[in-house]
Amino acid sequence: MPVPTLQRLPDQLRPNLRLVFVGTAASTRSAELGHYYAHPDNRFWRAIHEAGITPRRYQPGEFASLIELGIGFTDLSKSGAGMDHQIEAASIDVLGFRAKMEKYRPRTIAFTSKKAASLFYGRPSSSIALGRQPRDESLPEIFVLPSPSGAASGHWTLEPWRDLADWIAVLNVQHPQTSS
Repeated sequence: MPVPTLQRLPDQLRPNLRLVFVGTAASTRSAELGHYYAHPDNRFWRAIHEAGITPRRYQPGEFASLIELGIGFTDLSKSGAGMDHQIEAASIDVLGFRAKMEKYRPRTIAFTSKKAASLFYGRPSSSIALGRQPRDESLPEIFVLPSPSGAASGHWTLEPWRDLADWIAVLNVQHPQTSS
């Protein structure tokens, strides 16, 4: 009988979400606490509020409540934890991630780092631009955001997050979220 894989953070997914945030893997702090983007130096919660994605600044422990706003969470590695360079390549499950996206069909995917996007696309991070990606009809709209991690401070900008908020606002007008 196979040993069950440790899942560091639970997926927060349901059909037809407006937006799913996708990281590489849980940080060590997030894995310890069981909350996405839990490190105090992580800009994620401030960024989604300042960009206009959420109506107020949420705390990491409230991540599950964002599903009511049509926002979900997952990672490419559900068993790894730590900084991107510490995640074992074998724990990255791009096919499993694609299967989840096909099952739940979110309207938008937002990778919260160029590293996560590079793993998904199978290309070096240096070849991936921030912002909205060229459209692939087999997938939802995809955005690549600068990492909100405190360790990535040298590459931080809120602009791609604002562009994502603008896109989500257009989606809200075109396809209002219904409660399920």
